[in-house]
Amino acid sequence: PEFMRIPGEQFSFESIPKVIDAHDALPDSMIQIFGWISFIEACSIPALANMNEYDRRPGDFSFDPLGLYPTTEEKQKEMQLAELKNGRLAMIAIGGMITGTAITGNGFPYLP
Repeated sequence: PEFMRIPGEQFSFESIPKVIDAHDALPDSMIQIFGWISFIEACSIPALANMNEYDRRPGDFSFDPLGLYPTTEEKQKEMQLAELKNGRLAMIAIGGMITGTAITGNGFPYLP
């Protein structure tokens, strides 16, 4: 059993017993997800268009309400490298989870 489901009959456990099958069973939902992702990406277009006029690096939106970003250049490089490594590890982890589900046919917690 999965921990979280969207309410509605088409999203129920009876209709889609395994989450991995939801991609093919709900094409209208996939279109909506694609639409929202496209909208969020489109909202960042003005920031990309203004990159040449401002002194900022790609991905730096100056959003640090807790003040966690270091001020020294050395510590900034260290934090950027750590974030890059964590992102890569997360991509490998989700790929392993999807592969395990597809191969075994079992959903979360991925045990027989």
